[in-house]
Amino acid sequence: MITQNLPFRLFLAGFVLFLLGSFSAFPQAKLRGKVKDQNSKKDLPFASVAVFTASDSLVGGGITGENGNFSVDLPFGKFYALVEFMGFEAYKSAEFELSRNKNLHNLGTIFLQAADEELEEVVVQGEKTLMELSLDKRIFNVGKDLANAGGTATDILMNLPSVAVDPEGNVTLRGSSNVRILIDGKPSGLVSFKGSSGLRQLQANLVERVEVITNPSARYEAEGMAGVINIILKKDSKQGFNGSFEVIAGTPLNLGFSANLNYRKKRINWFINYGFARRYQPYVSEQYQEVYEEGNTLILNQANSGELRGWNNNIRGGLDYFFSEQSILTASYLWRRTDGRRITDIRYEDYLNSLDNFLGYSLRRQDEKEKEPNSEIALNYKRTFAEKGHELTGTFTYLSYWENSDQLFTEFRFDPSGNEVLGEDLLQTSINDEFENQYLLQLDYVKPLGSEGKFETGFRTSFREMENDFIVSEENETGELLPIPGLDNIFLYNENILAAYGILGNKTGDWTYQAGLRAEHTDVETILAETNERNPRTYTNLFPSAHLTYSVSEENAFQLSYSRRVRRPVYNDLSPYVTFSDQRNFFSGNPDLDPEFTDAFELGHIKYFEGGTLFSTAYFRNTRDKIERIRAVNDEGFATTLPYNLTGEESFGLEFSADYQLKEWWKLDLNFNFFHADIDGSNVQTDFRARTTSFLTRHTSRFILENGWDLQFRGNYDARQKTAQGVRKGIFFMDISASKQILGERGRLIFTANDILNSRRNRFITEGENFFTEGNSQFIRRQINLTFSYRINP
Repeated sequence: MITQNLPFRLFLAGFVLFLLGSFSAFPQAKLRGKVKDQNSKKDLPFASVAVFTASDSLVGGGITGENGNFSVDLPFGKFYALVEFMGFEAYKSAEFELSRNKNLHNLGTIFLQAADEELEEVVVQGEKTLMELSLDKRIFNVGKDLANAGGTATDILMNLPSVAVDPEGNVTLRGSSNVRILIDGKPSGLVSFKGSSGLRQLQANLVERVEVITNPSARYEAEGMAGVINIILKKDSKQGFNGSFEVIAGTPLNLGFSANLNYRKKRINWFINYGFARRYQPYVSEQYQEVYEEGNTLILNQANSGELRGWNNNIRGGLDYFFSEQSILTASYLWRRTDGRRITDIRYEDYLNSLDNFLGYSLRRQDEKEKEPNSEIALNYKRTFAEKGHELTGTFTYLSYWENSDQLFTEFRFDPSGNEVLGEDLLQTSINDEFENQYLLQLDYVKPLGSEGKFETGFRTSFREMENDFIVSEENETGELLPIPGLDNIFLYNENILAAYGILGNKTGDWTYQAGLRAEHTDVETILAETNERNPRTYTNLFPSAHLTYSVSEENAFQLSYSRRVRRPVYNDLSPYVTFSDQRNFFSGNPDLDPEFTDAFELGHIKYFEGGTLFSTAYFRNTRDKIERIRAVNDEGFATTLPYNLTGEESFGLEFSADYQLKEWWKLDLNFNFFHADIDGSNVQTDFRARTTSFLTRHTSRFILENGWDLQFRGNYDARQKTAQGVRKGIFFMDISASKQILGERGRLIFTANDILNSRRNRFITEGENFFTEGNSQFIRRQINLTFSYRINP
C-alpha cells in the first residue's frame, strides 16, 4: 500500500481552493442568425456557417438546426461570415466587429437563392493559422505545416513548440519524458507497449490537429507530469460528399496512400479514413565502453547497422447521427495492422587496457519478424441544452491489441587474426506475444451558473488487462534449444482506475477563476504466472488544480495555474522481460517501481498585437520518486538498464512562443524553452546527483509566393542536458519544404527534405562506479518526400 503525506496534501488542497482559477482565458462573443430558402421561404437545416477574419483565416463555424437557426461562439475581433448549402448560392456577409461593448451580432434572416445549373462555382477559401493560443492550451492545425507532408504522427510532434522527439521516437515536453499522449482524447494501443515511438505507425495526413496542454485542469486524467498531448484525427461533417486524398513517394523508401472521406445527408454523417504505408528505415549506432576491474580496463568498441522494412495499414470508419443539432451520437471503429522485418548486424571488438591490445571480435545478427494488429471501438454521445455551455457528454471505448515477435539471433567469435573461435558460437531465439484489452467509460457534465459561472463534474473508469508471454532459448552443445533461466514466463498486468472530479469557476470583472479537485483510486497487480509471483498495488490520491486569469485588455492577459500530476509505472516499466537483441546491452522493467508525483505551477502571459502573438510562461515542477532508467555494467562488460525510483527532481523554466507576419509574404514562428533541473538519485547511488541547465529552440520561416507557391524553412536545436548518470549531447537539424497549388487549387504538390544535413543523432555519455560508456545512434535518417494531395468539394 502506497501512502501519501496527508498534511501536505491537505495544505495543497486548501491552497487550491483559496487560489482558484480560470475556465476561459478569453472573453467570448456570439454570432446568430437564421437561414431560409429564398423561393419557398422554408427553413434550411444543416446549412454550414463559417466565420473568417479579414485575412481569410477560419476562426469558427457550425451548422444550422432543424429550424434554420445557428449560433457561433467567437473571440473579439473583425470578421465576415460565409453561409453555404448544397444547390444554393453561397452568402457572404458584410464585415462586422465583436468587442466587449458589443458581444452579440445578429445577421437576422438570410435567404439563400437556388443556384442556376449554368452558374459557375463560387469558391471562397479560408485557412486556419498554424497555431491557436490560449493560456492553458495550444492548438496546432498540422495541415498548415508543410514539413508534415508524407510523414507520421511522430514527425508532427517533432515540429511542435515545447515538444522534442529523440531519434528513438521518445517524446518529451519541456524537457520531461513524462507526458500523457492521447488520440481523440482517449488512450490508444499505439502508445501502450511501444510507448510514444508507436506513433510512427500513424500517418500525418490522418491527423487534423494536436492539442498541447501543459497544466491540465481536474477534468483531465492526472497521468503525465509534463502535461497532455492530444492528437485529433480528421473527420468532416459538411453536407454532401467531401474528402481528400494523398499519395506519397520518398527516399529512403516511403510509399503511401491515404484518404479522408465523408458523406452527410440530413441527420447522418458517414466518415472513413484509410492510410497505407510501405517504409524502409535504415539505422546505425556506435558505442565505446570501458569497464574497470581489478586494475584492468576492459574496452568495447561496438558498431550496429540495421534496417526495418514494414507495412502499415490504418482504417477508421463511423457515423454521426444527429437526433437534433443538440443531440449527437457518434460511433466509430478503428483497425490497424503493422507487419515488419528487422535485421540488425552488430560487431563487438574487445580490447584489454588499450586499443593496441586487441583480443578479437564477435559478429551478431538479429532477424526479427513482427506482427501488430490492434483495433478500437468508440461510442460518444453529446447533448447540448438551450443554455449556452450546458452540455452532457458520455464516452465508451474498447481497445484490443496484439503483437507477435519472433526473433532469431546468431553470434560467432573470432580471434585477433580473424579466425573463427570454435565452440563459442551462439544460437538464440526469442518468442514474445503481447496482448492488451482496455475498457474506458467516461461521463462529463457542464452546467453554467449565473451569467459567467460554470460547474463541471464527471467520472471515469478504466479497466486494463495486459499479457506478455515470453520465452528466450539458447542452443546447447547437442543442438537442443533450452529456455534461459529466468526468461521463460508469462507476465500479467491488471490495472483498474476509478476517478471522479468537480470544477467550479466564475468571473468577476477582469478576473476569472476556477478550482477543481480530482480523486483517483488505482488498483494494479502484476503477476509472473509460471512462478506465481504477485505484486499488488492499491492507492487513492487527490489531484487538485487551479487557474486564475486576469485580463488586462482584450489583447493582453495573465494566468496563474497549479495542478498535481502522477506517473504510474505501466507495462514497459514493470515487465521483467529482457530484450535480447544486443548480447552486451540488456533492457528490462522493474516490478518494484512506485508511482512518481509532481506539483506543477505556471504563470502565463499572452499578448496579441498587430501582425503577431507573443505567448510566455514561467513554470516550476517538484517531483518525488522520479522514475529514471539507470545503467549498470558487470565485471564482464555486460550492461543492464532498468528503471528506478530516484529521490526526486526540482525544475523550473521559461518558455516563449511567438509568431509575426513580417511581410504579407513572410511569416515567422519562434519557440524558445529554457529550463533548469536538480536531480537527486542518491538513494540509488550516492553520486547520482546532477544539476542541468538546458534549452530547446525552434524557428520556422514561411514564404507565400506568387502562382500558388509556398516555401518553408525550419531549424531545431535541443541543447546538451545532464542526467543522473551522465550527459545527453545536443541535437541540431534542419528541414526544407515547398508546395505548389495545382488543378484549380484543389490539388497540391509538396516537396519535403527533413534533416537535410543528416545531423539528427542521439549522442550520450553514461558513467557508473566501474564503467564509462559513450554512444552515438541515428534511427531516423534524412528523409526526402514528394506528396500529392487532392481535395474533393473543398
